[in-house]
Amino acid sequence: MSSQPAILATAMEDRRRGPRADVDEPAYISSGGSSTRCRLVNVSAEGAAIEVPDPAFIPGRFQLMTENDRVVRNCRIVWTKQNRIGVVFE
Repeated sequence: MSSQPAILATAMEDRRRGPRADVDEPAYISSGGSSTRCRLVNVSAEGAAIEVPDPAFIPGRFQLMTENDRVVRNCRIVWTKQNRIGVVFE
């Protein structure tokens, strides 16, 4: 088994501009008139990590809306690991 994924994950963390706050909040991914329920795992001013049912069905760019406060953010996927995606806010 390669150690490369661990190196990539560390490199991603090192590129973060600000600290991320751990959260556990329901949210929705919206693109092209459809939406998918997801879970916001952590968030910062620049981006977030999101758990999704199947990353293969998530477009590269989408809108993310948190369920509790209804904040809508434009997102772009920057990494995928199993059912978790990392996004940067645009």
